[in-house]
Amino acid sequence: MLRRCFLMALLLPGSWAMAAEPSAAERGYKTLTGKGFIPAAWREAAYDNLWKQWPGVTQKPADYDAAVRDHYGLPEAPYPNGKYPMGLRAGTLFFMKGVSLDCMLCHGGSVMGKSYVGLGNASLDVQAVFEDLSLADGRSGRLPFTFSNVRGTSEAGGMAVYLLGFREPDLKVVPKRKDLGLHDDMCEDTPAWWLLKKKKTMYHTGGADAASVRSKMQFMMTPITMASEFHKAEPAFRDIQAYLKTIEAPKYPLPINTEIADKGKGLFQDNCAKCHGTYGEKWTYPNKVVPLAQIGTDPKRYEGIEDKFGLYYNQSWFGKEQPGWLLDDMATFATAGYQAPPLDGVWATAPYFHNGSVPTLDDVLNSKNRPKLYTRSFRTDATAYDSAKVGWKVTPAKEADPSQPPYERRKIYDTSKPGRSNAGHTYGDHLTDDERKAVIEYLKTL
Repeated sequence: MLRRCFLMALLLPGSWAMAAEPSAAERGYKTLTGKGFIPAAWREAAYDNLWKQWPGVTQKPADYDAAVRDHYGLPEAPYPNGKYPMGLRAGTLFFMKGVSLDCMLCHGGSVMGKSYVGLGNASLDVQAVFEDLSLADGRSGRLPFTFSNVRGTSEAGGMAVYLLGFREPDLKVVPKRKDLGLHDDMCEDTPAWWLLKKKKTMYHTGGADAASVRSKMQFMMTPITMASEFHKAEPAFRDIQAYLKTIEAPKYPLPINTEIADKGKGLFQDNCAKCHGTYGEKWTYPNKVVPLAQIGTDPKRYEGIEDKFGLYYNQSWFGKEQPGWLLDDMATFATAGYQAPPLDGVWATAPYFHNGSVPTLDDVLNSKNRPKLYTRSFRTDATAYDSAKVGWKVTPAKEADPSQPPYERRKIYDTSKPGRSNAGHTYGDHLTDDERKAVIEYLKTL
């Protein structure tokens, strides 16, 4: 009898004996969403006291976790994360409970009321997150440089430059930061992770190998992370890389006029495909970098990562992922301009351009109608989404009042400011209104 039961257990589907080992992508998702890679930066009480930093708030809101998400533009986590929103997590600070960060602070977003791992967070006020957590933890709140000039964008490139300056090439920490050319006026929009599977090169300039695992570990460079931790974490990040390549773009959730979309497909192929590729079962993607003089978009991101950073990065552990006989083939390199991205799930990735300066697809295709000075609610539910123009609803704004708190001033997008120009990419200007609508209807299908 025992022998028969044992044999049945071996043969039964789903039994412990038949359970398959998790794939690299499955391990990667579990690690990405369930493990912290940097020590906590603040005590746990800092999160609970954030409300004390909010202007005009005199008592802790009743639904506190929702209030935190709303105030900072942090989505609800679509995976178990305790009380914390996507991007924050429980950690340890000198053997005490603390608050830590993870990749989803910037790479976890929400659209039409649904949270997605891998969607760039276009509502985040990362400046306020760092300032307020530090103030709530009893520190000054003063940051070493500007983390965000306008809500929804970040100085991610500047963060990498700043942090690498504290490292020797072998990633050991140095007491005095090296000058690698820090700029904090690039106003970067976060690309969607699901685009990586098509790309050979990445970042807005296309200046890095998209297959690189170590490049995605740069956020670990906080000075309290020991060099040995990078080596230990690399296998886990290889699994995370495998997971990133499985992420699919979300489908447009509203009705699509297929007849108009079919007309738009032909217009797209005639006017857009040579840079952005074709779509469907037999898709193509040219991985094209468009020269800056040709694309005409804001140059600050292109100019903001200097050669001396690239040279030092290539000398470091990050640039020597796969040493070659002539060159290290995971090294960064200079390009002529900005990479035209794939457009899978483009409906969900508003605002547009590398600096998030254009709120809708209709504005992308009609440069003359782009708003110059505007704000938005920074909510991500259906009421905040413009289904006609495809992107975020915006309202005209006045120039930021210097007497207002910085938190309020960062809500205003002023395209006359450095790094925030919405000029360039005029390739849709020659289309008629009906043709533009048809292209947009087709873009909803990607």
